[in-house]
Amino acid sequence: MIAVESLYKQFGELEVLKGIDLNIEQGKVVVVIGPSGSGKTTLLRCLNILETPTSGKVNIDSQALDFTSKVASSKIASFRRLTGMVFQSYNLFPHMTALQNVMEGPITVKREPKAQVEERAKRLLAKVGLADKTDFYPFQLSGGQQQRVGIARALAMEPKVMLFDEPTSALDPELVGEVLKVMKELAQEGMTMVVVTHEMKFAREVADKVIFMDNGVIVEQGTPQEIFEAPKAERTKQFLQLISSGV
Repeated sequence: MIAVESLYKQFGELEVLKGIDLNIEQGKVVVVIGPSGSGKTTLLRCLNILETPTSGKVNIDSQALDFTSKVASSKIASFRRLTGMVFQSYNLFPHMTALQNVMEGPITVKREPKAQVEERAKRLLAKVGLADKTDFYPFQLSGGQQQRVGIARALAMEPKVMLFDEPTSALDPELVGEVLKVMKELAQEGMTMVVVTHEMKFAREVADKVIFMDNGVIVEQGTPQEIFEAPKAERTKQFLQLISSGV
């Protein structure tokens, strides 16, 4: 489903990703953990080409991009439609209602008929528990509600893969649960998901695979049980000890 080969990303002299190799099967949930600055978000952004890799190959659902040479923008646009991205900040259009925010992508990017898109958008807002908020503007919604609109908006493009970049980090603690609940339901439905998060409980409960990154490389990967209960790498053990102690 997702295959990443020898992925490198540099920003000037700074090498952020240092040869990432990764395989993710269809319908699996992969959670990426690690300290700040380890390259987690950059990896996610390279998967949907919000950041252009310096070199390497990315393959999603039989579409492949090889960054050893320049890739045409049309290929990147087509590739990007395979993924739905949910960001730390909600990035909703403030002048649009929840329903309009969810409808915008399919209408403007995919040129789908408005009536068809509206029906799907209403269904998706109901799916994330916001059937009664279709006509609300972002300023009228809580942070958790805005993030759930963001999830519905990403789903409206009918992606093959959902990418989540710290989706709960900007939320008050009492609002985290409502977003994680939606994500758990997506996982149960078989959506392929790559999630960058500090929510270790979510990783333990939902992930099929946990990846620990540090300093631009994958240090260790395995099942939640393997990573959280019997990590092999010393760096993984140090990180998990710090997390568990609340440092």
